[in-house]
Amino acid sequence: MLTDADRYQLLRTLENNPNLSQRQLAAELGYSLGKLNYCLKALKEKGWVKVENFRNSENKSAYFYKLTPAGVGERARVTRRFLQKKLEEHEQIEKQIAALKQEVAQHPEKQRPV
Repeated sequence: MLTDADRYQLLRTLENNPNLSQRQLAAELGYSLGKLNYCLKALKEKGWVKVENFRNSENKSAYFYKLTPAGVGERARVTRRFLQKKLEEHEQIEKQIAALKQEVAQHPEKQRPV
C-alpha cells in the first residue's frame, strides 16, 4: 500500500520529470528499483499515470511517464493531505520546543552551552 508521502513524492517527481528512467526515478526518490516498480504499477492500475515508449528515441526501452487528468487530481488531493500532516507535525514540534524552553528556563543552573 502506498502512503500519502510516497504518492506525493512520486506524483510530484513524475509531473516535473516525466522522462526520467526508472533508475533515475528510484535514485531521485531514494527508492529501490523494486519499490519504484511496485509504486508505478499501483499508479498505473489506479489510472493516475500513463506510460508511453519514446518513439524517436535511440533507446527503444525508454519510457515517458505522464500524469492522467485523474492523476493530476490525485496529486492535488494528496498534496493537500500531505501539507495538512506536515502542518500538524510542525505544530507538535512548536509545542515541544516551547515546553523545552520552559523547562530550561526553570532550571538555569543546569544549563550547558549547546
